[in-house]
Amino acid sequence: MSTTFRALIVEENPDGIPNRYIGSHSTDDLPAGDVLIQVAYSGLNYKDALSASIHKGITRSYPHTPGVDASGTVVESNDDEFKPGDRVLVTGYDLGMNTAGGFGEYIRVPADWVVPVPESLDLREAMIFGTAGFTAALSIYRLELHGLTPGGGDVIVTGATGGVGSMGVMMLAASGYRVVASTGKTDQADYLKRLGAAEIIHRDEINDTSGKPLLNRRWAGGIDTVGGNPLARLLAAMEYEGGIAVCGNVASVDFSTTVYPFILRGAALIGINSATTPMPLRRELWKRIASEWKSEHREEMANDVTLEELNDEIERILRGEQRGRVVLGHGR
Repeated sequence: MSTTFRALIVEENPDGIPNRYIGSHSTDDLPAGDVLIQVAYSGLNYKDALSASIHKGITRSYPHTPGVDASGTVVESNDDEFKPGDRVLVTGYDLGMNTAGGFGEYIRVPADWVVPVPESLDLREAMIFGTAGFTAALSIYRLELHGLTPGGGDVIVTGATGGVGSMGVMMLAASGYRVVASTGKTDQADYLKRLGAAEIIHRDEINDTSGKPLLNRRWAGGIDTVGGNPLARLLAAMEYEGGIAVCGNVASVDFSTTVYPFILRGAALIGINSATTPMPLRRELWKRIASEWKSEHREEMANDVTLEELNDEIERILRGEQRGRVVLGHGR
């Protein structure tokens, strides 16, 4: 049966300026797919804010409903693995980019995008983590594959007050790592310490401008959300065989380095693309999120909002003023 529901709709004005409003959709308007999900919660990510700002590199055509994260319950399914009432989540793939996303009360997606929510997570907790938590989880997983272990030295997290940064700090600390949080928001030091950071440094401390190909060794590993020169300088300061997981570009998409961190110290640059993570690994990581990485401090970063409040949060994240995670509740 067709169901009418509310959604944040983004339209493109003739001048290219976005027009965002809460409107009505029908489930008949949703794209073809195997699983219809009633969305309980979503999370705001920087990619959503870009989609909501008429970024054609993210979303090709408008009107559109963003939201790359969603958790909720299955309403209809033509896939044997999922049945009505199942608690599920979707992050990544094309959700919220060119497929109507979690800022609407219903989504319809292919079955191979859908992850059962682990029993120890409720639907809201799943979206406190969301894409940001999954990206941090994938980063830690890849760093540990490279050889990172607790007790091996300091692990740096850049952009530490953002969604991925906050999650990285919390989840690394929960795994026993000594975490150094880099941020330009020094007034958030107490927040970062509550998440588990052992040390907070100003982002300028890693933005070395000397041009030296190598710096004193300091970092056993790291999660970098900013890119640009700070990333190049982290590479120059890696311990032997250290690795940096790269998952953002807040500072810049460009950086310049030499081969010396790689050929003299064995440094590794580890690219993180969480959107296309294969489903077996995706499920494994969500199980770890629901157990060893489910820190008691997760509520420190949760900011709950309604659909009516979402536009203000989109503007806030675009200005770089967001802290932690914005969790959209659809009121059920």
